Amino acid sequence: MRVKRPRKAQQLRIIGGTWRGRKLRFPEIETLRPTPDRVRETLFNWLAPIIAGAYCLDLYAGSGALGFEALSRGASGVVMVDSDARAVARLREHAHILHTSSAEIIQADMLTYLAAPPPRAFDIVFLDPPFRQGLIAPACEALEKHGWLKPGATVYLEAEADYAPQLPDSWRIIKSKQAGQVGYHLARCGER
Repeated sequence: MRVKRPRKAQQLRIIGGTWRGRKLRFPEIETLRPTPDRVRETLFNWLAPIIAGAYCLDLYAGSGALGFEALSRGASGVVMVDSDARAVARLREHAHILHTSSAEIIQADMLTYLAAPPPRAFDIVFLDPPFRQGLIAPACEALEKHGWLKPGATVYLEAEADYAPQLPDSWRIIKSKQAGQVGYHLARCGER
């Protein structure tokens, strides 16, 4: 008879900035898929000219890989949002371990959260939802419609490799790459 063992926590490494090399553990959750190191390296090379001092929103924050990497590299603040209570609890632990008060962590359903106007608009948004669930297009529409973005804001989109981004009319893809089964894109939002 085979005995089921409890799932172990997973681990990620911050790859640059102040916390470079720090390892963070996160719970094994079926839909949680941290952005791979090499994808994060490319993404933050793309963002290098604008990340310092940026105010960021990390939707579907999950493991916190993107939000904590942004803070490590000089973002002024990151709001991390996830609907899973286990992920949110671990994100709060990580913020405590890293001694940062620049991470605001919120447990909420994404589209419900985005339905209201924000207290402040964002410079950079990380949008990395579970794959093949059709979550990117409605999130982009809500970001645009409810004033979540500063003029000229940058939005990072991560999806399955065969995903063709469906963006609001005023958005343009400015960078795009693929790594294995992951397609990742950087979009610039229209000037208002």
